Amino acid sequence: MSPDRNRLHLAIQKSGRLSEQSRDLLKGAGLKLSQSGKNHLAARAENFPLDLMLVRDDDIPTFVADGVCELGIVGQNVLEEYALGQPERRIEELLRLGFGRCSLRIAGPESADEFALDRLQGQRIATSYPRLLGRFLEQRGIDAEVVTMRGAVELAPRLGIAGYICDLVSTGATLEANGLTALADVFDSEAVLIRTRRPIDGAHAEKADALLTRIEGVIATAESKYIVLNAPEERLAEISAILPGAEAPTVVPLIGRPGHVAVQAVCQESVFWETLERLKAAGASAILVMPIEKMML
Repeated sequence: MSPDRNRLHLAIQKSGRLSEQSRDLLKGAGLKLSQSGKNHLAARAENFPLDLMLVRDDDIPTFVADGVCELGIVGQNVLEEYALGQPERRIEELLRLGFGRCSLRIAGPESADEFALDRLQGQRIATSYPRLLGRFLEQRGIDAEVVTMRGAVELAPRLGIAGYICDLVSTGATLEANGLTALADVFDSEAVLIRTRRPIDGAHAEKADALLTRIEGVIATAESKYIVLNAPEERLAEISAILPGAEAPTVVPLIGRPGHVAVQAVCQESVFWETLERLKAAGASAILVMPIEKMML
């Protein structure tokens, strides 16, 4: 499929958890997505000038760096592994997206209590991320042999290919199923929005900025809550300090209740029951906590 140069292009993972979460993010930004018939390599937004390119995750940095796609959503682990192999960085990281979190970790068939990094000296370590692992080892002065594998890395110790592995870990269930324990953190990752450093014409830059603004709004509302409460005016400073992540709450006098005000605030951090209890103890009453459907920063 040749890209339509009148539209913006965004590369995302073709399938898997990151693909689903990327689509959910775009839907949250108000985009109506449709698959292009039997073409499983592309999708189109019906109400925004955007085409999706559905590709392998490790191809996304190349698509964006070469300017085939102006934007991409990819894991930081994939982006950094790609960047370490490039003489110049042709990709700009715009925004962390808050999903797809995982860690690249060294693991082996021993307990974490018995392990020290110097045990890796002279060992073979299997990984799908040789550059990230190589940098980690070099920074710590460890001389180990990096064995590059493209899949089933967790089987390497059992098959005698390597004594240790370096692989992505989210829940740790795969390691446990193969008799392995996470021993050292190499790189923490989450999904990020990236943009090409190649020149983008003015019209496309405006589209990209508009999409970025929508995505920032979706992320901002994910944990944000709108809080409304009544409070004694003399306790206002104390109550404002309790509100999590709130900036400059709106304060309105209550008619018929001298010395009392209504407080309205957007809290950009999680609001727990403990927070409500602290607000009540500080004199707040009639506390309402409501979700925010949309927010434009």
